[in-house]
Amino acid sequence: MNRSHAYKAAVQENLDKGEDADFAIAMGLFSYPILMAADILMFNAHDVPVGRDQVQHLEMARDIAQRFNHHFGEHFVLPNAVVDDNVSVLPGQDGRKMSKSYGNTIPLWLPEKKLRKSIMKIVTNSLEPGEPKQSEGSALFAIYSAFANAEQRQGMKRAFADGIGWGDAKQQCFELINAELSEARSAYDELISEPARIEERLQAGAERAREITVPFIHRLRDAVGIRPLA
Repeated sequence: MNRSHAYKAAVQENLDKGEDADFAIAMGLFSYPILMAADILMFNAHDVPVGRDQVQHLEMARDIAQRFNHHFGEHFVLPNAVVDDNVSVLPGQDGRKMSKSYGNTIPLWLPEKKLRKSIMKIVTNSLEPGEPKQSEGSALFAIYSAFANAEQRQGMKRAFADGIGWGDAKQQCFELINAELSEARSAYDELISEPARIEERLQAGAERAREITVPFIHRLRDAVGIRPLA
């Protein structure tokens, strides 16, 4: 676990501040790869969509599965990471990895006006309208690309090269994302107003999960010898 990128980054941040290496590092951070592996392996997932920064966790899950299979027989599928080449790591408003801890997220279910305001806060450079702009390394372009199809991405890339103004580019980004989320947001708003329906769906999902996991965990326990003596 001490090879995990997230753990190593936290340790380095502590050392840079002159703190003890493990200062304020919770067990949740240290053991997160194990929790993620359990979620994946318990359902024998074949392909797992992840950001590029999560690939290491998939590799850890594969290592755990391989080790278990080697000792106790073939039980786990070795999962494969599926990474979208267009959005390997989604940036936040400030260009860093989008994260609540950085305070740079764009919440999906914001009302239209607040969603637009959030997108307008995406950090750009000082290039004026008419000046060519680089799409590579642009947080705005990356966020746009996460919702765009291939034709739309190419169109925005050309617009960057032709010197589209940042305000216009952000407006197009907002319109694209808002159109994509509009129907789902309405369904979310309707659902969130009825806690009983949410609980009902959660319980239904849990029941479906148990149908798969309960027999499987019994099989795994039996494989390692955790079973009745008689």
